Amino acid sequence: MAISKKRKAVNQKVDSEKLHSLEEAMALIKEVNTTKFDASVDLHIRLGIDPRKADQAIRGTTTLPHGTGKSKRVVVFCPPDKEQEAKDAGADEAGLDELITKIQGGWTDFDVAVATPTVMAQVGKVARILGPRGLMPNPKTGTVTMDLVSAVNDVKGGKVAFRVDKYGIIHSPIGRVSFTSEKLVDNAMELLQTLSKMKPASAKGIYMRSITVASTMSPGIKIDSKVIR
Repeated sequence: MAISKKRKAVNQKVDSEKLHSLEEAMALIKEVNTTKFDASVDLHIRLGIDPRKADQAIRGTTTLPHGTGKSKRVVVFCPPDKEQEAKDAGADEAGLDELITKIQGGWTDFDVAVATPTVMAQVGKVARILGPRGLMPNPKTGTVTMDLVSAVNDVKGGKVAFRVDKYGIIHSPIGRVSFTSEKLVDNAMELLQTLSKMKPASAKGIYMRSITVASTMSPGIKIDSKVIR
């Protein structure tokens, strides 16, 4: 596959072996972006853990101080007396039976699902659809709660959920290339500090083995993990 002149020029700016500071990396990620749209900027952190062990299967949430730059669509599974509360909080859809039927018909046009504990048994009917897409409400990510207002506000305000994959890597958005490099640094540091606090007691050796930032279709830029040690 031929590489465009623009991509060749970008590749020459990125030293695949060099470790950058957060500030250097975020300035460079804006410089090497080649897309014509406002690309997502994502952080990829390889952890020194064994995700097959229950106590090392890291999963959680953090609220990025400057948000993700993307407006998230939120649906809320709740009893009728909670529907208006959810909609007033900013939920794009709220309900139960009709929502479940809609999803059973193939609709999954949303980013996050929130549910009250009282309806989780019914939501289980669509677990096979939502689970593989990472959309199933879960108490560990704060999406199973009676406080629907806070849950919806958190998601709309920049709360991101993350979980380690089978290779021991965390992938998470931290903003858009239109963000200032300072905002990207702030968001990255918030995620890294959250992960640092979640280090399992049973994990041995170096915890954050590598950190890479990349925007959509851009080369990855390595970050010196000493920034968080």
